[in-house]
Amino acid sequence: MIPTDDLQAFLNAPSIENLWDMLARRFARHGFDRLIYGATRYRTGTSLGDPDDFILLSTHDRAYTDRFVGDALYFHAPMVRWALDNDGACSWSVLHEMAETGTLTADERKVMEFNARRGVTAGYSISFRSTSPRLKAAMALTARVGKTQDEVDAVWREHGADIQAIATVAHLRILSLPYTAPARTLTPRQREVLGWVGDGKTVQDIAQILNLTPATIEKHLRLAREALNVETTAQAVLKASFQHQIHSS
Repeated sequence: MIPTDDLQAFLNAPSIENLWDMLARRFARHGFDRLIYGATRYRTGTSLGDPDDFILLSTHDRAYTDRFVGDALYFHAPMVRWALDNDGACSWSVLHEMAETGTLTADERKVMEFNARRGVTAGYSISFRSTSPRLKAAMALTARVGKTQDEVDAVWREHGADIQAIATVAHLRILSLPYTAPARTLTPRQREVLGWVGDGKTVQDIAQILNLTPATIEKHLRLAREALNVETTAQAVLKASFQHQIHSS
């Protein structure tokens, strides 16, 4: 049972940094001394969005994150693939099953070899349920070096429900707290055009309102999508709104 004081502490955390520190100390009690959390609000059917827009939190050392995140090894991580296709918690024992059944790609095997060299061999992954297809978030909990997966699974059988509940509370709180990602500044005209789209206006409507041609409006929308590194105008409106570059109704 999760103590009420613990839940209140997570819910009242004043910043992501404070929340992440509390979570790291809480999970270390169960033998998970390295955590990594990732979230994107701009997922599409073919992409996780721009990495610059991810929320990424980690207690791994810099040598690990520089490779796993900086060199985009996560893109080929088997448990990331699992997290994208599933919700809930999963033992890393499935990695051994994947290896034995030959379902790992060459790139995935390389990620597993890298993780093995870094002592990232036993743990659990949690994929958080979302009501939006654009939002996806997951957390990987790595056990201390020397812990076997059988030992980790035993811990999970006893404490897994509480660990997953705390992780979910932390995840929801992270999404509600300020997180500053690099913003690509739109031009005034791009902000104006996106703002009208956010208000439900069509290209033809906006052209008439601004006394411009529809082709010019389309050009501003294309340049806005490129500036924000998104695929669709709807994503551009959403991203510009998150970044407070526009205020759509």
